[in-house]
Amino acid sequence: MKDVLMFILPGCPHCRYALGAQQALLEAHPEWREIPLRIVDEGRERAFADAHDYYYVPTWYVGGEKVFEGHAEPEDVERVWRIAARED
Repeated sequence: MKDVLMFILPGCPHCRYALGAQQALLEAHPEWREIPLRIVDEGRERAFADAHDYYYVPTWYVGGEKVFEGHAEPEDVERVWRIAARED
């Protein structure tokens, strides 16, 4: 398993959609809840966010590597978690 790092902005509709899809996936795959997840509000953790190379939110890094950026459909979110679980 690799850790998941997700950058968001609370008022972002794409982030809310992605967080909902992510929650549904974690409910469907309870074993994925063991994967370390850090959700970063880029507005509150600006210095940390600025140290990462991305432009759009939501953005996911898995094991330190950016794997998805921007509006995400449920299948995109699932791909992130499969990579983290080493199933992709």
